[in-house]
Amino acid sequence: MTAESQRPAPSIAYSITVRLHAPAGGAAISQLTSAVERVGGSVTALDVSGSGGEKLQIDVTIGASSTEHADELVAALRELPDIEVGRVSDRTFLMHLGGKISMESKHPIRNRDDLSLIYTPGVARVCRAIADNPEDARRLTIKRNSVAVVTDGTAVLGLGNIGPEAAMPVMEGKAALFHRFGEIDAWPIALDTTDTEEIITAVKNLAPGFGGINLEDISAPRCFEIEERLRDLLDIPVFHDDQHGTAIVVLAALLNALRVVDKELPSVRIVMSGAGAAGTAILKLLLAAGATNVCVADIDGLIHRGRPGLESSLQWIAEHTNPDNLSGPLTAALAGADVFIGVSAPNILTGDDIATMADRAVVFALANPIPEIDPVEAARYAEVVATGRSDFANQINNVLVFPGVFRGLLDAQSNQITQDMLLAAARALAAVVTDDELNASYITPSVFHPEVHTEVAEAVREAAKQAATA
Repeated sequence: MTAESQRPAPSIAYSITVRLHAPAGGAAISQLTSAVERVGGSVTALDVSGSGGEKLQIDVTIGASSTEHADELVAALRELPDIEVGRVSDRTFLMHLGGKISMESKHPIRNRDDLSLIYTPGVARVCRAIADNPEDARRLTIKRNSVAVVTDGTAVLGLGNIGPEAAMPVMEGKAALFHRFGEIDAWPIALDTTDTEEIITAVKNLAPGFGGINLEDISAPRCFEIEERLRDLLDIPVFHDDQHGTAIVVLAALLNALRVVDKELPSVRIVMSGAGAAGTAILKLLLAAGATNVCVADIDGLIHRGRPGLESSLQWIAEHTNPDNLSGPLTAALAGADVFIGVSAPNILTGDDIATMADRAVVFALANPIPEIDPVEAARYAEVVATGRSDFANQINNVLVFPGVFRGLLDAQSNQITQDMLLAAARALAAVVTDDELNASYITPSVFHPEVHTEVAEAVREAAKQAATA
C-alpha cells in the first residue's frame, strides 16, 4: 500500500489557493491538474484572474489533506515546465485574518440628535433607571442578548493547554456561531490565568454586562468547580459547553440510534471510555434520562467501587455506575454491550472488540480528530456509528445545541440552567429527525436544518419558564 493510498481525503480545512503564471496556449492547465491529482490533491476551482496575451494568471484552489500535503502539492507545481508559481494562500488562515467577528452599532449616528439619544445627555436617564432597578439592564442594555465565551486556553480542541492567545480563534468562531444560528451577541474573553479562584473572580466581576456565561475549553477537573461555584454566585445561566453541550447532542443522537435498532434506553448496557469533563456530563445526563446500566473506563481501566486512588469526581462515578462492579480494561465490559460511547483517545479499539458487542450495536467514537476506532471498521460490526468528524455520517457536534440553548435561556430571562432544561434540549433535538427521515446514517440533523435551533430554543424556553414558576 502506497503512502498516497493511506493519505486521508483532501479537506476544505487544508485548502490552498495558488497563483500561477502559465503560457496562454498549450496544455498548461491540463498539466497542472494532472500534477495535483498525481500527488493526491483535488482541484476545486480554477479561475483565470488575468491575461496578458501570451501569459495567463491562474488562481487554482486545491484541497489538501494536511499542511505537509499542501507543501507537496506546491512543490509538484513548481516542477512543471513553463509554469511560474506565485503567491500561495492558506484559505483557513485567510478566513481568520484580522479575526472573524466585529462590533457594529444597531442605530446610525447621523447628527447631533442621534448623538444626544445614544450618548450624552440622554443616556444618563437610562443609567438612572437601571440604577433604580438593576433588572432593567436585561431590557435596556446588551445584557438582554449577550453571552460571554470565557476560556483560559487549557483544553482547546485536541490541542491541550495552548494558552489564552492561541485559544482566541476558537472563541471567535464560537461567537460567530452564536450569532449565525442563535442571533446572539457573543464576546470572546480569554483569561491569562489558570488559577481557579482568579477565574471565578474574573467571571463574577465581568458578569453584569452579560445575560449568560459560556465556559469553554477549561481543563478538568478545575472546570467542574469553576462552573459549580459560578452557578451559585451569579444570577445568570452558566453553561460549560464542553460538558453539557456535548452531553445534550450525545443523548439526542443516542435516543435516535436506539430508535433505529429498536432498543430502549433503560434496558441497554452502555460502556463509556473517558471520565473527563465531557464524559462525566454525558454520564450524568444519560442517568437523568433513564439509563440504568453504564460502565465507565478511564486510562487506568474500568471505574469501580473499591478501586484505589479515586479522586472525588471518579468516586462519584464509581458509586453511580457499574452495577456488576466489573474491573479490568475497557474491553472487559464491552463484550455483550449494546452501546459504546468514547470521548477519550484515538485507536483504542479494533473491529474485533466491536464484534464482541451485542447484536445491532451502537458505536459513538467521538475522539477528535482521530476516533477511538476507525468508523469504517466499526461499521462492519455495529449497526449505527457516529463520530465527532464532519467527513462521516452522524456527526456529534455541539453547534447543534448551544445557540438554541442560550437563545431559550435569554428569551426566558432565566437566571439558571437545570438538568430538566438539558433534557428538554436533547429531546427537542432528537425530535427534529422525523420517523420518515431516521435511519442508521441519519440520527442527527444538519446544523443548517431550519428547525434545529428554533426547536431547541423553544424547548429550553418552556423548561426555563416552568423552573421559574416552580
